[in-house]
Amino acid sequence: MLRRLIARAFWACSRWRLVSTPAPTTPTVLIGAPHTSNWDFVLMLAIAWRLDMHIRWLGKASLFRGWRGPLMRRLGGLPVDRANPADVVDDVVTLVHAGEVFGLVVTPEGTRGAGTYWKSGFYRIARAASMPVTLGYVDRTTMTTGLGITIDLTGDVRADMDRIRAFYADKSGLRPELRTTPRLREEDAAPPIS
Repeated sequence: MLRRLIARAFWACSRWRLVSTPAPTTPTVLIGAPHTSNWDFVLMLAIAWRLDMHIRWLGKASLFRGWRGPLMRRLGGLPVDRANPADVVDDVVTLVHAGEVFGLVVTPEGTRGAGTYWKSGFYRIARAASMPVTLGYVDRTTMTTGLGITIDLTGDVRADMDRIRAFYADKSGLRPELRTTPRLREEDAAPPIS
């Protein structure tokens, strides 16, 4: 209740507008893109709290040390040990099998700086846990943010990424110069589909 009140106050005062599909009712991998600013975290919480969506998000283990740990976990954080990132998939599958309904927020750009490729963890997690992917977005050009379409991945990496690229083609983060075009290394390795 308190979270929804905070979210309502945020959206009433914010220059951003929430333009969204309803929150999914089954576990989903929720992409947060373009991820170009620390403010993306605030927008993600405001979206989730307004839509009454339970979220989990992945963060580097150092964010969970000391006094920040309990707060980050309370906000839905799951620490990622970069030395053993495969453990994350097992953790997520365990949550899904336990019946928890949540959106697992992943920022596939991995950082707030421009890069060449997205990280493919979201894709591997969605496939391993049989979860659909919901395309969350920030668009500075329209000052809108929210949840877009939800898609089921087919395993055809290039075709799935073409759909994702089409959705994000006109989206611009808070700092457009830091945006990474949605592309996975696995696309370059995959043989062309004829």
